[in-house]
Amino acid sequence: MDTYEHSVSLDIARCTGCTMCLKHCPTEAIRIHDGHAQIDPNRCIDCGVCIRNCPNNAKKATYSKLDTVMKYKWKIALPAPTLYGQFEELEDVDYVLQGLLDIGFDDVVEVSQAAEFVSEYTRQYLKTEGINKPVISSACPVILRLISLRYPTLRDNIMQLLPPMEIAAKMARRKTKKEHPELKDEDICVCFISPCPAKVTYIRNGFGEYKSEIDEVISVSDVYFSLLNVMRREQVPESLSQSGMIGISWATSGGESSAIFNDKYLAADGIENVNRVLDQLDNGNISSLEFIELNACPGGCVGGVMALENPFVAKARLQTLRRYLPVSQIYSNGEERGYIPEDCFFDKLPTYRPIQRLSENFGESLRMMADIQKLRDQLPGIDCGACGAPNCRAFAEDVVLGHAKRDGCVVEKSRTWDASRAKDSGGEQ
Repeated sequence: MDTYEHSVSLDIARCTGCTMCLKHCPTEAIRIHDGHAQIDPNRCIDCGVCIRNCPNNAKKATYSKLDTVMKYKWKIALPAPTLYGQFEELEDVDYVLQGLLDIGFDDVVEVSQAAEFVSEYTRQYLKTEGINKPVISSACPVILRLISLRYPTLRDNIMQLLPPMEIAAKMARRKTKKEHPELKDEDICVCFISPCPAKVTYIRNGFGEYKSEIDEVISVSDVYFSLLNVMRREQVPESLSQSGMIGISWATSGGESSAIFNDKYLAADGIENVNRVLDQLDNGNISSLEFIELNACPGGCVGGVMALENPFVAKARLQTLRRYLPVSQIYSNGEERGYIPEDCFFDKLPTYRPIQRLSENFGESLRMMADIQKLRDQLPGIDCGACGAPNCRAFAEDVVLGHAKRDGCVVEKSRTWDASRAKDSGGEQ
């Protein structure tokens, strides 16, 4: 298993062991032991579902603070298009971009602009001979790790293009080096303004053999409050934006797919819906599509737990904002490049051990599977979570793997105790 630094963490002092996170985790990465949750780092995909569902705010996303970024000599902001949907009655993206300069950034490169390049590259990619279809978007890092852990047979369907935030980072560094050759690498900070913890994890760990071009990540919610202090609508901002409707649309589910100009696509959002789609795809029940866009967060990136606004409200605001924009601004003459730059690809996916694999030995795995099923049939089957596992099947697996004891089933204990008490009561009569 690759060493993996996660961005979702647990505050034990706040955790009451209520099982809400246990029930919602899509990879069964959480167990309740000693009165509080425990997160299995080998299963966690940093989707933020536990953060969204925890009633005690015991789960949190870890990321850099704005003060950390400001210590660098030259600071470049990469705002995700989700940021624009946080502001009420925003009619011009330039107000946000100017605001980022006003709070201390030296330059701004829009991720939405990079998204328009990726949309064009995707159209080229889909024309490539020999690729496995349907092609699965590589934009959401939760989906990439989920496929590696639960659906390894679908790895070859993943599009091998870097996500827009990485393309934006490359653009930012090239621009800075050209305009300011006196700056050293350690003087420059490329800072991504992220709506979700999974992107923080992606940047910290790199991706396979690819090392991220981004230095720091701060949250959309933190930047929002900083921008409120400097954004003044009565002043006309400098014209800075270089993206259009296509790039802004990437913030919501279906935005990426609509930009490929191909109706043979599917777009799904929300981790439960994503799992259903991947299950069908893994079983060979989806064959007529060419492109699949999957977003772990409800509504797309606007639903990330590091954003502030309700995702449906943010989506409505972005729909209004797009009315004032051109379709795209990446090519002044309207002509596409016609090829994909080599540095926009990643070579291979990271290698993880699939969570379904019980042992490195195939025969041992079959034996353990049989033991798990046998024990599962003996359990109550009500999936109450009282044992500390999300369901009876997971508890049976924990027992077989030696992570839990057989007598950990509270319901079974209770039934045994009730039967014993009834027997003793009958004997007294």
